[in-house]
Amino acid sequence: MTMNTALLDELLKDCKTQKDIFGEGGVVKQLVKALAERVLQGELTSHLGYEKHEVKGHNSGNSRNGSTSKTIKGEFGEAEIAIPRDRSGTFEPQLISKGQTRFEGFDEKILSLYARGLTTRDIQGQLQDLYGVEVSPTLISTVTEAVLEEVKIWQSRALDQVYPVIYFDALVVKIRMGNQVVNKAIHLALGLNLEGEKELLGMWCNETEGAKFWLSVLTELKNRGVQDVLICCCDGLTGFPAAIEAVYPKAKVQLCIVHLVRQSLRFVNWKERKAVAADLRKIYGAATVDEAESALLAFSEKWDKQFPTISPIWRRHWENVIPFFDYPPEIRKVIYTTNAIESLNMTLRKVLKNKRIFPSDDAAFKLIYLALQNISKKWTMPIRDWKPALARFMIEFEGRV
Repeated sequence: MTMNTALLDELLKDCKTQKDIFGEGGVVKQLVKALAERVLQGELTSHLGYEKHEVKGHNSGNSRNGSTSKTIKGEFGEAEIAIPRDRSGTFEPQLISKGQTRFEGFDEKILSLYARGLTTRDIQGQLQDLYGVEVSPTLISTVTEAVLEEVKIWQSRALDQVYPVIYFDALVVKIRMGNQVVNKAIHLALGLNLEGEKELLGMWCNETEGAKFWLSVLTELKNRGVQDVLICCCDGLTGFPAAIEAVYPKAKVQLCIVHLVRQSLRFVNWKERKAVAADLRKIYGAATVDEAESALLAFSEKWDKQFPTISPIWRRHWENVIPFFDYPPEIRKVIYTTNAIESLNMTLRKVLKNKRIFPSDDAAFKLIYLALQNISKKWTMPIRDWKPALARFMIEFEGRV
């Protein structure tokens, strides 16, 4: 709809400052109030079946009965809106329903701020500064608590039948349990679907890992429709290979190279980081297992004296690393891709930074879910070089894709 410019000029003709437009008593707030009340009067007219002062309204059995004042919050701040009434009390406004105190869109502002890791006090301050609206901690809690039902629906939604790759990763958060604060892992399953698009399949909270826990996670995924997984990438998770064997016996388990590199670089100072990373790339970028073993030996001879913990990490996990070299370069890129995991983790860590301790598992789930919804809005394209990778998946896993 295009606004009449002459009408806009008329509205703005006496406005000299920004405050005259957007401030308390400014044109915007007056316009919202006038439009809302005009719509509400129209709704009442439709409900009664006759215009105000019309003759056919006489002895009709119902009529207008003044109005009640209600304070409505929105992007414009607060406004006193006159809500019309009828004598029989049967009028139910649609624009501003009974019990509603905020215009649509205001809750989304609260959720958006919460999803970025802001504390309740921060959200109150932001809304006060931006919209001139005071929001109570109870209101923020009520709005965000409503998300938990959405989380349950999301966690039980149907999934695709086949995922070429699923990455399993975890975030450690501190959760209060009674008088204690314990570390719990929020496990995430990030899938790549047949279109090459990233899709978060679910999240689970548990204090301990093991075959029983992973069996329940994988069984849940299968019950939600995932009938086959080609490659499962994980970070040496306890009990994971046994659970995969039980639920998806054809799936290949691959130690996540990204996690291994990250773990290695944790011991390296910033000055040497680039050089060490380049030499590690020679290991996982090798064409064959023999070439990779030679690169690992060369790395050991060059860096063991300065960083004695890195090469032992690779040797300890070598049996779980070498399946990587069975795949062609197109599939290796998909397995290794840092974009799939690293950007997700980095964003979540920023969000969680302000939440040192969660009062419950639900509170952690709520924040991480909202943050993930924000992140996934950017997942609109397949990952880089997906088409050649899919072609190789179809050859390597013939009959399953």
